Amino acid sequence: MMEISFIAALAIFAATMTGTPGPNNMMLTASGANFGYKRTIPHLLGISAGVALLIALVAGGLGAIFKMYPWVQEGLKYIASAYLLYLAWRIAGSGAPSRSDSTNRRPMTFVEGALFQFVNPKAWAMAVSAVGTFTLTGGEYWWSAMVIVLTFVAVGLPLTSLWAAFGVWVGKVLSTEKSWVAFNRSMGFLTAGCLIFIWA
Repeated sequence: MMEISFIAALAIFAATMTGTPGPNNMMLTASGANFGYKRTIPHLLGISAGVALLIALVAGGLGAIFKMYPWVQEGLKYIASAYLLYLAWRIAGSGAPSRSDSTNRRPMTFVEGALFQFVNPKAWAMAVSAVGTFTLTGGEYWWSAMVIVLTFVAVGLPLTSLWAAFGVWVGKVLSTEKSWVAFNRSMGFLTAGCLIFIWA
């Protein structure tokens, strides 16, 4: 039987990893502001599903590939950097939401949100750290791995949801085209700034 202290420590770790600024939360804020909370839900759920799958795969041994083949991790860094810069450019180039461009602009889908976790360096860092720190040995290994996955979903989903909700609030405050451009450029800049998680 797992102790309360173990669950509490795991929950605090999950909250720190999922609730602090990073690529996911910057994009959720921008999505909430530009598309509203309801249209951001698939992106939000995709992030939780992607993180859960990533943790499960790392627990299953995927993380060992980085140790065996360091070039895989290095290649992932370049792919992640390029994709993150593309997303940052897309966010920064947006103006105020309007019906006229609704066909050209859309939030991330569930699948896109989930797949992004596999090129998200912060997601990899928290998956490897969580599995390395909180999995138990012996017969409790898989049970503890399942608890890690469930805890990250239970803690992470509400916290990342707050970032999307914050974006919705920001979207209501912004009233001019100029303020929207400034906001989206700031979000694009902050998203690009998440490159520090890759190269630091």
